[in-house]
Amino acid sequence: MTKGVGPESVSKLTQDPHSVREEREKILEVAIGREVRNYRKQQNITVAELSKLTDLSIGMLSKIENGNTSPSLTTLQTLANALSVPLTAFFKGYEERRQAVHTKAGRGVEIERAGTRAGHQYKLLGHIGSNSSGVIVEPYLIQLTSESDTFKTFQHEGIEMIYMLEGKVDYRHGSDMFPLEPGDTLFFDADAPHGPERLVQLPARYLSIISYPREK
Repeated sequence: MTKGVGPESVSKLTQDPHSVREEREKILEVAIGREVRNYRKQQNITVAELSKLTDLSIGMLSKIENGNTSPSLTTLQTLANALSVPLTAFFKGYEERRQAVHTKAGRGVEIERAGTRAGHQYKLLGHIGSNSSGVIVEPYLIQLTSESDTFKTFQHEGIEMIYMLEGKVDYRHGSDMFPLEPGDTLFFDADAPHGPERLVQLPARYLSIISYPREK
């Protein structure tokens, strides 16, 4: 069984979840620069390589990506050609609408998901379609009742996090077994076979948050 994770065993995380983006992000140059950088990185092209493809200096490309200059349409067309994207792709992040989904208690959508069995209830708590992150996130509230029957383990793409709310289960991940009780968290690679193997105390409820890359 994998040991618990303590602060001393976690590498330093680089993203500040409490950071506030400045209002300047709404400026067109900043939005364009971010899209140029995103497309360049998606194609594993370095700034130096993009410089050779476009005949634009590394310094100029740096200014464009950081939103410190206003590139001409000719320059943007050159970049679009080099990155094989339409010119309009650089403008999609400007004043882009950011979605939020608020689901009131008891209002989640009950769905049938692959592997669902009697007494194994999935309630989707919210859903946002494709956005610029390239990641799909599905938050579920799962309830196991005394009517739950046995079922095979699940296996799917992505990363999953479980937070135990009520009851107790022995949860399998690969060859490991984790006893989960209220307040426990399990974070794992969902490509390994996994699922609640032994229902120790019912009813059991837990949050399951699954994230996986959007299909291209």
